[in-house]
Amino acid sequence: MNYNFLGIFLLVINLFGFLIVGLDKFKAKRGRWRTPEKHFFIVSLIGGAFGVYLGMRLFRHKTKHKKFIYGIPVLIVLNMVGIYYILQIL
Repeated sequence: MNYNFLGIFLLVINLFGFLIVGLDKFKAKRGRWRTPEKHFFIVSLIGGAFGVYLGMRLFRHKTKHKKFIYGIPVLIVLNMVGIYYILQIL
């Protein structure tokens, strides 16, 4: 049961990360209010880094910002390490 919760959480947080990148790109094209960059990093830190990264690549958004180019992959690695340790506990 704990594995199911972890899997569902990771699926939802990564889907959310993917969607907020796409929505921010949509807003950027139309000159509308934007999502603060710290929100991308918060979502990435709590497990959604892979979704944010996929959104960056698919939507070609935030791909020239060094803090995203290097920061999100680092958070992907940290997410994987965190998941590994959580699975060891469960």
